[in-house]
Amino acid sequence: MHALLLSLQILLSVSIVAFILMQPRGTGFARSLGGSASFTRRGLEKFVFRLTFVASGLFLVVSILTLTL
Repeated sequence: MHALLLSLQILLSVSIVAFILMQPRGTGFARSLGGSASFTRRGLEKFVFRLTFVASGLFLVVSILTLTL
């Protein structure tokens, strides 16, 4: 069980890094301070953004489960 959780944790960590690298630059907190027009994520960009949060949440759950077992 521990080996399964560890491999799932490794898979999730690699996927989180990939999802973050796929996101466009300049769309975060710094852009909002610049006073430019509002930015709305659409299509694949929105999907990758949400997938990053889902993968991060799963990583957190798997990490807690690894600690408790």
